[in-house]
Amino acid sequence: METVSDYFGSLVFDDRVMKANLSAKVYQSLKKTIDEGAPLDSNVANAVASAMKDWAVEHGATHYTHWFQPLTGITAEKHDSFISPAPDGRVIMEFSGKELIKGEPDASSFPSGGLRATFEARGYTAWDPTSYAFIKGKTLCIPTAFCSYGGEALDKKTPLLRSMEALNKQALRILHLFGKDNVKCVRTSVGPEQEYFLIDKELYDQRKDLIFTGRTLFGAKPPKGQEMDDHYFGVIKPRVAEYMDDLNKELWKLGILAKTEHNEVAPAQHELAPIYSTTNIATDHNQLTMEIMQKVAARHGLVCLLHEKPFAGVNGSGKHNNWSIATDAGVNLLTPGETPYENAQFLIFLCAVIKAVDDYQDLLRLSVATAGNDHRLGANEAPPAVISIFLGDELTAVLDAIENDKPYAGSEKTQMKLGVPSLPRFFRDNTDRNRTSPFAFTGNKFEFRMLGSSNSIACANIMLNSAVAASLEQYADELEGEKDFDAAVHSLIKRTIKDHKRIIFNGNGYDDSWIAEATEKRGLLNLRTTPDCMGRLLDKKNVDMLMHQKIYSEAEIESRYEIMLENYCKAVNIEALTMTDMTRKEILPAVEAYTAELASAAGAKKSIDSELDCGYEKRLIRKLSMLADRIDCADETLEKKIAEYSTITDITEASCFIRDDILPAMANLRAAADEAETLTAEKYWPFPTYGKLLFGVR
Repeated sequence: METVSDYFGSLVFDDRVMKANLSAKVYQSLKKTIDEGAPLDSNVANAVASAMKDWAVEHGATHYTHWFQPLTGITAEKHDSFISPAPDGRVIMEFSGKELIKGEPDASSFPSGGLRATFEARGYTAWDPTSYAFIKGKTLCIPTAFCSYGGEALDKKTPLLRSMEALNKQALRILHLFGKDNVKCVRTSVGPEQEYFLIDKELYDQRKDLIFTGRTLFGAKPPKGQEMDDHYFGVIKPRVAEYMDDLNKELWKLGILAKTEHNEVAPAQHELAPIYSTTNIATDHNQLTMEIMQKVAARHGLVCLLHEKPFAGVNGSGKHNNWSIATDAGVNLLTPGETPYENAQFLIFLCAVIKAVDDYQDLLRLSVATAGNDHRLGANEAPPAVISIFLGDELTAVLDAIENDKPYAGSEKTQMKLGVPSLPRFFRDNTDRNRTSPFAFTGNKFEFRMLGSSNSIACANIMLNSAVAASLEQYADELEGEKDFDAAVHSLIKRTIKDHKRIIFNGNGYDDSWIAEATEKRGLLNLRTTPDCMGRLLDKKNVDMLMHQKIYSEAEIESRYEIMLENYCKAVNIEALTMTDMTRKEILPAVEAYTAELASAAGAKKSIDSELDCGYEKRLIRKLSMLADRIDCADETLEKKIAEYSTITDITEASCFIRDDILPAMANLRAAADEAETLTAEKYWPFPTYGKLLFGVR
């Protein structure tokens, strides 16, 4: 019987495969490029390309592609076959180092925010040797970066790699000050938990809103939702279990460390969590995971929904970004140790994160801003739009003691006694978990909980890495050359705590009083929507930091502003157009048809006995007629707003119009249509209801 260890990573050109297929000299040279960033020799590239091609062909591949992550939010690929003509009329299978290193996709057809015009089409993809190539179907996929003819980054990977290098550079400076000269590299690692919904494909195919937008634009609440809390961690249904088994196998073949699976809170909602990996690899793997989730679902007659809020009234889906920092020797720099009060190195890195989150809370917030996530943030399953840090009681007490120059006695580990002799005793963690916190310390890592389920994790980690690099650089500049290093470290930590403790909050992030305290007393930002966020990207402090850390050029920053607002506007405009289409072609005809049946029934009763009151029919006809008029009026208003929106050329003005005019008009239309659904006979309602969608998979 084949076991997981037999096929894990079988479709990945990983370290084991490279060691087996490359000469020792080539392997060592490539490893130096991967581990230390050494320049790639062209002869090494040719040798790697040849070995990679032979391995891929042995596994059934006929094509290769440079697999990249443009600013669409999904991945892109252009397939080329390995075949080359031979003199005798046959073909040979070839793949050169040049083809491995560089590709040339069309750069003007992807979002560029003005960096590329239609007539400026040339772009380049460049091999990222730090992320392993893999086989998908019959194609060898080579992870790459994507840039324009002028060298501007047109993707999410390039700035991510830059941010990782910025943090590496500054973290090494700090570690060398602590005498850790043997450390050669510092890398961030991430484990992104992925939430998703599974619904029946037959039902999905009957709903234009799901097909065009990924979420339901109409839908009355079913009699039962998530209020019984019976789905969370509940028994996994057979059809879902089969899907999860199949999904795991596909992910494991690609070397993706899928670890945990369970039912989430909402009906039909589930979660998959991987083991941590280096941030750029974790980003690649998460993009692959989302793609494979949807492909595997189709094989099982299901559809995997990755939208942040596919159903109103129940929990939406997030992606918790578990982030930590480690050295090349595997030492986690965010591990407090047994005595965090005395662990100056840990406290320096902890304070760097606290300072970074406070200084650049706007960048973290906008890094997760999308039209879909705007529906989710601040709801019962997601943190509020206000950024804060949860540290837990022990670390908060440590920082308070340092700030006030008081001794810290430490905390005793509490042994859990459950009152049943046969049950084991164990020690309680020193920190609780706070699922209402946007940014929570959870033992040796921070969990950034604001990401939406469909987001690339690249954006959040770019901003997080960059902000922490900025903090570490300031610390290194201050500490280098200090004669009394220990005193300088203590002073720096104490000052950081005093200056940035406003960002620390261990309470209930859902409490309205916290939002008032955060904004009115602490001066924290409450950027509720994407248009509220995006202008902050162009603030001088943010532009200066991102350029100084060499993450983006000024033109690249401006392009991201344009692209993110453009994506927001396009997403909501498509939703609005879909609503009007469904209203005119499906909802109003259904309401009218049922009203006509009621009128016919009333007439039939009258024909039998003219004295009959027909009160039920009359009342329902009156209600439905009024609702039909209300739906028609709301739809007409929305159509006018859409027409007005189409005349706005400035992207900032357009996004504000979407927020202030289009979305409220959509909400009014939905409210009327959803009320009509509750009064219309089921056989007349034109698409599957929430009850069927949420409870249809067994």
